[in-house]
Amino acid sequence: MNFIRFLRAPALIFWTAVAPLAAQWPNTPTPGVPRTADGKPNLAAACPRARDGKPDLSGLWLMQPTRRANPEFPGCEPIADEFANIGFSLKGGLPYQPWAAELVKTRRGEQRVHDPMSHCLPIGPVRLHTFTTPSKLVQNPGLLVILNEWNASYRQLFTDGRPLPADPNPSWNGYSSGKWQGDTLVVETNGLRDGLWLDAAGNPLTDAARLTERFRRADFGHMEIEITVNDPKAYTRPWTVTLHHIIQVDQDLLEFVCNEGEQDARHLSAK
Repeated sequence: MNFIRFLRAPALIFWTAVAPLAAQWPNTPTPGVPRTADGKPNLAAACPRARDGKPDLSGLWLMQPTRRANPEFPGCEPIADEFANIGFSLKGGLPYQPWAAELVKTRRGEQRVHDPMSHCLPIGPVRLHTFTTPSKLVQNPGLLVILNEWNASYRQLFTDGRPLPADPNPSWNGYSSGKWQGDTLVVETNGLRDGLWLDAAGNPLTDAARLTERFRRADFGHMEIEITVNDPKAYTRPWTVTLHHIIQVDQDLLEFVCNEGEQDARHLSAK
């Protein structure tokens, strides 16, 4: 099971996964897991299906970490590149509006003093996909629920055909409505509050943003989440990244509340 610890590095504070420890539900195998002859999970087995024939996205998922050198977190791996910089894989980087480029430059010179995560605030739907703690997806008719270990938070992705609100009250996770296109669940989100960070580098997300997430479960053990960010206030054009998640079996969520025992915020400085 992934636990979290707080670590310091020059000019930033960050969280990273540590070695697995005892799970919250020890010796409790996950039901319905296809296994090989030696008892190991068969991640390449067929994708499970819901009663309506659509892929069942339910399960405990974690973004696959990379082991490439990453200047945002020197000497600290494994960690997802996109957690440090959501635009890591984009040729030419993110298409900033001029003010957003200057803001990111300023934030990179600070100790993440204005990062919502540094103050144990919600971190938004994009960053939750790249974080080092797992999320549990629970699929029901008309609703996909995402339970996040980080800060014991949740998202509701409605699949009952409801339209997005025309004048939403801005919120940390926004309002999400999705529909199936073949075997892909396409989710649209609006109503996000201003000032969210997309990653540890401080790439911004504004209240003008609209997210499109495409969930594809290719087999039992692997899920692809393609995210398109359309935020004309911060970026000159929409851009898309693809994240890869792997299922976690024979374990479950742990309660993690960021502000419990928090010791770092008072040491933050913009200098």
